[in-house]
Amino acid sequence: MSNSCGLLTIQKEPVPLKSIEVELEVRDHVATVVSTLNYENKEDKPLEAVFVFPLPGDAAVCHFSAQIGQTQIIAVVKEKQQAHEEYDDALSSGQQAFLLEESEQSPDIFTLNVGSLPPGESASIRLEYVTELAVQADDGLRFCLPAVLNPRYQPQGSEGASVQVTSVPASLVPYSLSFSVRVSSPRPVSKVESSSSLEPLQYVNTEQTQATVKLAAGHKFDRDVELLIYYKDAHQPTAVVEAGQASAEPGSLMGDPVVMLSLYPEFPQSVMSSLASCGEFVLLLDRSGSMDFLMSGGKQTETRIASARDTLMLLLKSLPMGCYFNIYSFGSSFQHIFPKSVEYSEKSLEEALKIVEAIQADLGGTEILEPLKHIYSQPCIPNQPRQLFVFTDGEVCNTKEVINLVKKNSGSHRCFSFGIGEGASSALINGLAKEGGGHAQFITGSDKMQPKVMQSLRFALHPAMEDISVTWDLPKGVSVTVLSPPITAIFQGQRTLIYAQLTGLSSEVAEGCVTMQYSLEGHPSQNQLHFTLKPAEDTGLTIHRLGARTLICSLEMEERYGEGNEKVVELSVHSGVSSSYTAFIVVNKGNGEPIRGPLLCRHIPTLDIFLKSGLMSFYEEDPWSSIIGKSVKKKVKSVFSRIGKYFKSVSPQSDRKQTSAETFACSDAVIEPEQPPPRDPLLQLVSLQKASGCWLLDPALAAAVGKTSDEVENTKPPSVNQEVWATILALIWLHGFKMDAKQEWELLAMKAVSWLRAQSAACEAECVEAGNTLLGCEVQRNVLGL
Repeated sequence: MSNSCGLLTIQKEPVPLKSIEVELEVRDHVATVVSTLNYENKEDKPLEAVFVFPLPGDAAVCHFSAQIGQTQIIAVVKEKQQAHEEYDDALSSGQQAFLLEESEQSPDIFTLNVGSLPPGESASIRLEYVTELAVQADDGLRFCLPAVLNPRYQPQGSEGASVQVTSVPASLVPYSLSFSVRVSSPRPVSKVESSSSLEPLQYVNTEQTQATVKLAAGHKFDRDVELLIYYKDAHQPTAVVEAGQASAEPGSLMGDPVVMLSLYPEFPQSVMSSLASCGEFVLLLDRSGSMDFLMSGGKQTETRIASARDTLMLLLKSLPMGCYFNIYSFGSSFQHIFPKSVEYSEKSLEEALKIVEAIQADLGGTEILEPLKHIYSQPCIPNQPRQLFVFTDGEVCNTKEVINLVKKNSGSHRCFSFGIGEGASSALINGLAKEGGGHAQFITGSDKMQPKVMQSLRFALHPAMEDISVTWDLPKGVSVTVLSPPITAIFQGQRTLIYAQLTGLSSEVAEGCVTMQYSLEGHPSQNQLHFTLKPAEDTGLTIHRLGARTLICSLEMEERYGEGNEKVVELSVHSGVSSSYTAFIVVNKGNGEPIRGPLLCRHIPTLDIFLKSGLMSFYEEDPWSSIIGKSVKKKVKSVFSRIGKYFKSVSPQSDRKQTSAETFACSDAVIEPEQPPPRDPLLQLVSLQKASGCWLLDPALAAAVGKTSDEVENTKPPSVNQEVWATILALIWLHGFKMDAKQEWELLAMKAVSWLRAQSAACEAECVEAGNTLLGCEVQRNVLGL
């Protein structure tokens, strides 16, 4: 049906969703998000609007209501099948109904059904959720408002239908977004940064502990909105006790107080400065077609797969001698470089790097489950702790199945995960790291992949905490029920959260204490936190809901392959927090006349990052294998890839109006062959380092440090070994010119220093002086670690 009124989808259907208003309130490291979705039916028949959208994977959706005219109706949580039946019954009887449900396959996808919206009528849907903010490497707290919903890849042969998503390019998203933020903390707010343009930060009080900020005018809802919030003197261990709900039964989760502990364990510097020289490092790289798209922001000419290649090279160069490694890559199928993990040596490193340099995004879909099964089927190497690094930009329909597999094998490895680009599934990336006892990182906006990956490698090389336990010291008569799963990993500078229900707590002011104990390289250690049991005021049951969501996630993992889900349903209904087995349902039973006439369905379009290039998402679906030869398919994909990059280079995203079909119509354009961009000087130098940590004195090294071969060779002190001279030159160059990227090269520099020490060279001081003179630097010998 065509209609000149209102906005239209790419299929020329009217869009009943007109705007989204988002209010974010951040209290210390917890965020409450209130989204209002405004609908209006400008057609002459009643509508059902269906909107599939992303939310943070660990969000606790805790409120859903509808405003129709002057009437507000608050939703209740019910078992999913029952909610569906009530919704269908309401529509069949001509009533209005609203249904909100979480995907059973992935907790970061929700579907909102707005049923029987009469002609000319408006409705406002209010959705509220709470979520924890992750701590970044620079102590910032990260909040992400997902705008991008990538197509979920359905693994071949898998059961169950994925949710139906209507996707459009960024320029055609037919509804507006307003976004405002209020931040409050016991400590002053230093700054708020974003990948999107913000208005200036406004402080509400003189102590600067409260501030507000908004998205700048003209923001296009064409990417995830990412915020980084910084506090002064962050982050300190804290405990917040929240009073129970007055109307809830004492002894129940919502009726009792709940405490949230934020622990930041500090480890002895002597232990943290020493890095492991062993381990089995298994790198798992996504090679699906979408990895050929450009990174968001930053170096606009670099694709995700190109950035991943550089990152793998840097990571491989930083591995310690004596470890083992292997590299897997996956798409619709998977490959591995070696039949099993091999010892790290000059020969194995060179062999791996040759293959890494040739890696392309040419393996079709995103089937990550099978390579994970293959990795776990390999026996672990004695005294070589397995560390799994997963790189992906993808979305899969079987998120929970993948995470459950990682959890089942968590006793034999640690998993570090990296979400690349806009729209990477937060449920998948966070779930892999959480259940695998590792750490999750997201590379979005202008982020560089390398420093984040190297931070995780440092975590992997730190000694693992063992025998972790938490004990409570509470007043007599007070008992504790821990809602969080057992702690499996602790990292220096990273927050550990614990939620617990307190039963029998009186109104008297008292104190509690929690002690975290663990073993570090065979030495027992502990951290303690003393806290008041007096409940905090005006917390809005935020902590109860986060605690309930934590427990629901644990129960869902236990119940998923069991027989029942009664515990999950009972807890979800009791706490009012969403789960995969329940749904929010609203039925407007008002006194008006039933809605008459045929009901039209309108799927609200969601931004699809893959369509931003004007290319169809056939990359992920890979349906051609049985129809045409692989070589032909590869050539066709290559042409389409170049076409997409060509249009990216000549037309800004916000100004483009072409549909996918229009873009393909231009496929006969003459396109010049792409010229590879010049290599980053840092990566050029790193690529020359040997597995042992040294550099060779050759023309390539001279070029990397910006000198001629004659200049480098003629300034070498006479009695100095060539490799010692080359290695010291490289270290001086790194310290003199690349200190802003120290996190990227620090580990391989440490390896180089260890190699130098093993040479027992007598002329190090003379080399450092000569190197500084040649390169025009003033780097002190002790700074180099010599």
